[in-house]
Amino acid sequence: MRKVLYILGKLRDSDLQWLLEAGATQPLSAGAVLIHEGQPIDSLFIVVEGELSVEKAGAELARLDVGEVVGEMSFLDSRPPTATVTALDDALVFVVPQTRLRNKLRSDAEFAARFYHALCLFLADRLDRTDTMIGKGRRIAPQSKPERGGELSQDAMDSVFLAGTRFNWFLDRVRGR
Repeated sequence: MRKVLYILGKLRDSDLQWLLEAGATQPLSAGAVLIHEGQPIDSLFIVVEGELSVEKAGAELARLDVGEVVGEMSFLDSRPPTATVTALDDALVFVVPQTRLRNKLRSDAEFAARFYHALCLFLADRLDRTDTMIGKGRRIAPQSKPERGGELSQDAMDSVFLAGTRFNWFLDRVRGR
């Protein structure tokens, strides 16, 4: 599941409106580096258009497309990124400055609880998928689907539907429609 769906499934409409007002779009040309391994970043990014490559020490770890959140680990622990993120084709990202987001999190406890809960959910999912892939000797890719049986609960399906609707609304606003 795209990371942004975890976030949008937990945030309120007013939270999403705040994000739109706090951030801005940034176009990337094919080959442009969004994040350099080992160099601090000052923003959180959401991929709006295009595809990005995540590389570490010259090896591609993953590909990111529309709806992926980038820079969340550096946001959480303030360490420099451990990978380089490059646009594979012309792309558009939505940029939320860390300082604005941190100020909002400090001043709005309810928003902070929803935002951090969403981060915890998708990081737990990433860990689960990573464990599964390591057990099979494969690399993890954000777009890969978890290999588990069973169906989503009704609550999870409702959350995914709401998040998808919010994400489409968000994309329309960011793209100026």
